[in-house]
Amino acid sequence: MLDFERNITEFNKQNIQVIAASVDGLEQAHETVARYKLSFKVGYGVDSKEISSKTGAFYQKEKGYIHGTGFVVNSEGIIVNGLYSTSAIGRLIPADCLGLIGYYMKKQSEVTNVK
Repeated sequence: MLDFERNITEFNKQNIQVIAASVDGLEQAHETVARYKLSFKVGYGVDSKEISSKTGAFYQKEKGYIHGTGFVVNSEGIIVNGLYSTSAIGRLIPADCLGLIGYYMKKQSEVTNVK
């Protein structure tokens, strides 16, 4: 999350929302936002089993949590990219997200200009 906060200006310039979500409760979410000085929305109290069943995120049944999961969602609410990880590496990074979103925006612009 901190890497996204460090790059939030670029997301804002392109009118791209950054949103995080966690199974943490409200108090823990507030602590995380304060600790990292996050300026984007952070959801809390997410039901990990439900998110897993809806998105395909890896659910750790024994411990009751989902592994690191990141999504790029278009303006219609459709997941255009998902990244699932079962360890400490393999997360979405801001540069990749901005590049992918830029690609989709350019592609959409080309389609719109053809009409």
